Amino acid sequence: MYDLSGRVGLVTGGGGGIGREIARRLAGEGMAVTVLDRDAAAARAAAAEINGLGVIADVTAEDEVSRAVETAIKRFGRIDLLVNNAGICCTGPALDMPLATLRAMLAVNVEGVFIVSRAVLPHMITRRSGVIVNLASWAGKTGNAYFAGYSASKFAVIGLTQALAREMAPYNIRVNAICPGIVVETAMRRALETQQRHYGLPQTAEREKSIPLGRVSVPADVAKAAAFLASDEAGYITGESINLSGGLLMD
Repeated sequence: MYDLSGRVGLVTGGGGGIGREIARRLAGEGMAVTVLDRDAAAARAAAAEINGLGVIADVTAEDEVSRAVETAIKRFGRIDLLVNNAGICCTGPALDMPLATLRAMLAVNVEGVFIVSRAVLPHMITRRSGVIVNLASWAGKTGNAYFAGYSASKFAVIGLTQALAREMAPYNIRVNAICPGIVVETAMRRALETQQRHYGLPQTAEREKSIPLGRVSVPADVAKAAAFLASDEAGYITGESINLSGGLLMD
């Protein structure tokens, strides 16, 4: 366990799936957590579970994000940790993918990280302290067929992570990314299963056989990594994009 008592975190897309599990883990470590989600009911339900704060915002809307961040700071006084978890994924042949679908993924997965980070960073800079954890993907390190748009967005997240890490280091702000492999028990994975069946792609049970550790991951695996990166144990780590794929991707 990592002692995060007295610290304050904000998790985007925290109303369900990986984000909700991250919020739970951080709260379990003693952190006060704000759950940001565009789904008001999900945000409030997740926050109620951990005695936190639920705020509603679309990460692609600057005004909504600014208001949500100010609400969180008004409630807790500061933000020590930002977890940029909100994201979407659509698969399919690159030649058939509507441009609107690509733009939607870039908007949420890349612009969303940029917008929320810019809303939070001035407060961290003033305090000369803070941590940002971005959710990238193993698809952000290796492009796979039928994942062109998603891979493009997650490659961008890794580049943004590295750039921000260099810019923010003088202010004692660390910026890292987690690159999960196949994560089950999420709405995104269930949607992906449907899309993959449509295109005749291998299902999760089949793909699991190629994972060296012999299993797919669950949201709790990602939450553990996020808690570590938020802690003082990771105090000398910045600009990294950590694989969390059970050996599916090694670099």
